[in-house]
Amino acid sequence: MTDDLIHIYCMPGMAASPAIFEYIKLPTDKFELHYLEWSIPAKGISLAEYAKNMCTRVQHDNVVLLGVSLGGLLVQEMTTFLNVRKVIIVSSVKTRYELPKRMLFARYTKVHKLLPTGLVNNVELLAKYAFGESVVKRISLYERYLSVRDKYYIDWCIDKVVNWKQEIPIENLVHIQGDKDTVFPILHIKDCITLENGTHTMIIHRAKWFNENLPTIILE
Repeated sequence: MTDDLIHIYCMPGMAASPAIFEYIKLPTDKFELHYLEWSIPAKGISLAEYAKNMCTRVQHDNVVLLGVSLGGLLVQEMTTFLNVRKVIIVSSVKTRYELPKRMLFARYTKVHKLLPTGLVNNVELLAKYAFGESVVKRISLYERYLSVRDKYYIDWCIDKVVNWKQEIPIENLVHIQGDKDTVFPILHIKDCITLENGTHTMIIHRAKWFNENLPTIILE
């Protein structure tokens, strides 16, 4: 029966498309995956308001929210407006205290407003922002995963990460983090499932681990 399925809504990270989840395959007799996408935020909209708008795309009750990177922050904000079974964040943070020092520095100095985000059509630069690693050798691969190349959107995203104010982790949260993540280094992160050699793009490159472990994580 379709009603017995656990519905999982997947939110990609900054500038990324749902294609980052293409290798995530869960048993179809228990789970159904749904994909959320970024849209250009309205001028002046807060992350909470954006999250409330995103909730209108969730068509089921008691869902699992799976968010990657900035998508992880967004799905946490969405729990204010939804009844959720569980929240899983990947390559992300669960409070502002887990943000790296360079982002905290940016919060107080506003230095992030000086970033050359007008160059977002430079795929290599956008990939550096979105995935935290140099992707010169795999640029065609990453180009496929990057779908939003709007300067205002990128500026908005960076500002919302830097100024995120979450003080304590939400309930029913599972945090999965790679020990080689350069965007949100594990040095600053507590209480997470750690993937050895996992990078900021491990939802793509370590899909086998997620496919093997997500069912248990969701059901426990």
